[in-house]
Amino acid sequence: MNDWIKIGRLSDIPRLGARTVETAQGQVAVFRTQDDEVFALFNRCPHKGGPLSEGIVSGRVVVCPLHNWTIDLVTGEATAPDEGCTRPVVVKLVDGDIFLELAVSKKVAHG
Repeated sequence: MNDWIKIGRLSDIPRLGARTVETAQGQVAVFRTQDDEVFALFNRCPHKGGPLSEGIVSGRVVVCPLHNWTIDLVTGEATAPDEGCTRPVVVKLVDGDIFLELAVSKKVAHG
């Protein structure tokens, strides 16, 4: 089961910047492009686990701050010649509010 979780406003993230959100699945980096597009990826570069939220956003990619790997913000894939992927998170923008779609585990009642 998936739920949409409101994580803040577009204005909370600087253009060409990111903020992080702690989730049950791990830390998610939420990015804002120059054109106010919003993308979300798990905050670990597929190379050495670098914090993508601290990278440089350019167009629809982020450059990892550790070893300059370029990661596509749409797919989470490293761009050639590098290989690897970090998991993208579905994100939507509604009237300036940012929502992430995250899996929510069902609680089983015992009795």
